[in-house]
Amino acid sequence: MEFKLTALSQDCKARAGVIKTAHGEIETPIFMPVGTVGSVKGVDVNVLKNEIQAQIILGNTYHLYLRPGLDIIQKAGGIQRFNSWNKPMLTDSGGFQVYSLGKIRKLTEDGCTFRSHIDGSLHKFTPENVIDTQRIIGADIMMAFDECTPYPCDYKYAKNSLRITSQWLKRCVNRFTETEPVYGYSQSLFPIVQGSVYDDLRKQACENVIQYDMDGFALGGLSVGEPTERMYEITDLCTEILPKEKPRYLMGVGTPQNLLECIALGIDMFDCVMPTRNGRNAMLFTSEGTINMRNKKWADDFSPIDENGTTSVDHIYTKAYLRHLFVSQELLALEIASIHNLGFYLWLVKEARKHIIAGDFYIWKSAMVEKLGRRL
Repeated sequence: MEFKLTALSQDCKARAGVIKTAHGEIETPIFMPVGTVGSVKGVDVNVLKNEIQAQIILGNTYHLYLRPGLDIIQKAGGIQRFNSWNKPMLTDSGGFQVYSLGKIRKLTEDGCTFRSHIDGSLHKFTPENVIDTQRIIGADIMMAFDECTPYPCDYKYAKNSLRITSQWLKRCVNRFTETEPVYGYSQSLFPIVQGSVYDDLRKQACENVIQYDMDGFALGGLSVGEPTERMYEITDLCTEILPKEKPRYLMGVGTPQNLLECIALGIDMFDCVMPTRNGRNAMLFTSEGTINMRNKKWADDFSPIDENGTTSVDHIYTKAYLRHLFVSQELLALEIASIHNLGFYLWLVKEARKHIIAGDFYIWKSAMVEKLGRRL
């Protein structure tokens, strides 16, 4: 993988760049639609490519490991051949999903034993087999196995959690360097910075991951309940330490406002279920603010869903019709809203990139954040 910076903001830490992978180039800053089981819910790959203009999507190791299983993916020739997405992919290590299993998982120094949410069967993830699993899945960018520290947690827990994550990282890197890609194209491994909301632990984590000189780095354990301002402070602290010449990925974030504020803090890559999950619950994000499509005020509004929208559904369908679909519980409502929201998120990061290159990102960002907070 190669990363080249093409523009830097003079007023903040925002950057524009290009990531080159075996499956194509990614212009940063970028938002990655979440395709947990290898598919973005309710959205066809052609729509992802041509309408939404996604450049990379995310899959999840935990879910793909359980279903369809590694044998099926390997027989298909890797995840991109299996799901017909011939562009870059990133796989999360499963650390967050294991964390979210709560009572049906047991964490040890060696790894994590858990029960499948599908059938209750017992499984174990270790740093080594998580790397092996991601090799078989075949994503361009793989994540190191970590514990996503819960919030809130006390300092003692966060410190011990970081110790385990750091030990796991060393084992992940060792396994990564001693194994080869399964399908003949290169893969990259990103370490994950943890440490909860404690500045000294985050600094320690950043300094630890840097020693491995991997192709990029991720910030995990944020947007898990901590105050938004604290998330920004931790992000700012970490981007001061992490190498400027490597991409930085903020995991699981977030709202449109979060994206812009964190781009200003030097983040290059984002993923979040919010555009699709909120869309399925009738919330649309637009450049003028958010819309609740169940609101009765849209019942006889025959204007386009979003006159400024970039996807065809924004102009084909009216607000009145989309509200009718939601009230009638039609599946088409979920598809339309997901396409619109993902299209908006990709438009937003593309616009951010344009303004970084043009040199007026900070002024544009400040005005846009204010507009994004409106309820229409």
